[in-house]
Amino acid sequence: METVGQIVRAKRESLGLLLRQVASYLDIDQAILSKIERNERRPSRDNITKLAEILKLDKEDLLVQFISERIANEIADEECASKVLKAAELKIMYIKSNVVKNDL
Repeated sequence: METVGQIVRAKRESLGLLLRQVASYLDIDQAILSKIERNERRPSRDNITKLAEILKLDKEDLLVQFISERIANEIADEECASKVLKAAELKIMYIKSNVVKNDL
């Protein structure tokens, strides 16, 4: 399974874009982008959106990778991580159904 950093690096290289070009577009230092590509630093959500745009990646797919990595890193050391994810999924469905009811 590829990380966000691996996806970004592979796509950037396949498009022939230099690290400094993409970093400039993101308005960040190229050292920061390099760390993102090496999974030593997490990008911001805004950077994910901009990366999807400049690298011609599907925004939703990249966001799913980004958010799932953030969640996985947060709970990876928990013995009950799988149960936590299942409970979170149920809570998301509950929250969404209540938002719809409250909007009516």
